Amino acid sequence: MALAKRAVVSDVKKISLVDYKIPEPKEDWVLVKVQAIPLCTQYKGWVKGTNSAGHEAAGEVVAVGPYSTKVKVGDRVVVMPGWPCGKCELCIRGEYIHCQHWHDYHEQTGLDFDGDTHVQYLLKQDWLLAHIPDGVSYEKASLACCGLGPTFGALERFKASKFDTVLIIGAGPVGLGGIVNAKYRGCKVISVDMIDYRKNLATELGADLVLDASDPEVNKKIMQFTGNKGVDIALEVSGSNPGARLGIDSLRRHGTMAFIGENEKIEIHVSRDLIRKGIQICGQWHYNINGIPKIMDVILNSPVVDKLITHKYPMTDMDTAMAICASQKCGKVMIDPHK
Repeated sequence: MALAKRAVVSDVKKISLVDYKIPEPKEDWVLVKVQAIPLCTQYKGWVKGTNSAGHEAAGEVVAVGPYSTKVKVGDRVVVMPGWPCGKCELCIRGEYIHCQHWHDYHEQTGLDFDGDTHVQYLLKQDWLLAHIPDGVSYEKASLACCGLGPTFGALERFKASKFDTVLIIGAGPVGLGGIVNAKYRGCKVISVDMIDYRKNLATELGADLVLDASDPEVNKKIMQFTGNKGVDIALEVSGSNPGARLGIDSLRRHGTMAFIGENEKIEIHVSRDLIRKGIQICGQWHYNINGIPKIMDVILNSPVVDKLITHKYPMTDMDTAMAICASQKCGKVMIDPHK
C-alpha cells in the first residue's frame, strides 16, 4: 500500500503531517502528483485549531482512469476546485462551480477526508484539469485558481475594458489578483486596504490610486479621482460590511458590483441603492471554465503577475506559512508538498 503525506490542523496554530493511502484512479478520475499548493483562507482554521480543507493545486498527471480522455500521464495541470457532476446544464455551460449535484468525494476516492488539496497526491475528474503552458512554473500556473480566478470571472462578466475604472476593496491575495487582472485589461484601478504591506504591493502591481480603508474621506477621494462620477465597477473582496457599503456608495449610476469576499449579511437600501442608481450587484465565486485560455494568457503575459507570489515554503514548514497568511503581510503564499 503506497502512502503519501497530507497536512492537517492538529491543534491551535499547529499543523501535523499524516499518512494516507494514495488513491487509485477510476472512470474519468485521474491521479495528480501535487507540485504546488497555493494557500487561501485556511489560516483562519489554523488560528482556531480547526481544519480547513485546501481547494487549490497544480501538479503532474501520474495515472489516469479507464474512461479518461482529456489528459494523459505526464501532463502538467492546474486543479480546478470542487467535484461537480459534469453532466447538468450548469456544468455543460462551464458554470461548474454552481453545480447542484456534486460527487460524494469519499465514495469516489475511498479516502476518509474531504477533497483537501494540502496533499502530495489527489484524485480529480479529468475535465477539471487545466493544461499548463510550456515554460510556466507550477506555482505561477496555480494562480488560475483563487489568485486570479474570482476577480477574472467578475471582470469577464462585466466586460471590463480600458474605458473602465475599477474599485477593488480589500488587497489580500484575491484583491491583489484583481489588480493584475484589471490592469491587464487596461482599466484604471483604485485599491483600498488598511495594511501597509498590502497597500505597497498594490502600488507595485500598478494600482493607479491606493487608499487607506480607515480614512474617513476615502469615498470623497474616490469621487474626486473619477470626476465625481463614481467608479464603473466595484469588486468587494474584503468581506466586511464597511467595504460593502463603500462599494455601493462609490458606484456610478448604472455601475456594476460583485461580491467576492465572504459575508453573511449586509444592509442594502433597495430604493436608494438599487432603483435610484440603477446599479447591478451580483456574487462571484469563481469563473466559467471556458475562460481558462484567457486566464492563462494573463499568467503568460502580465508584466506584474510574478509579484503576486510573495512567499514559498516546504510542507514541513506549514506553520510558518500559515502564520505569514494570518499576519496579512503577504500576497499569495505557495507550498511545496514534497519538501
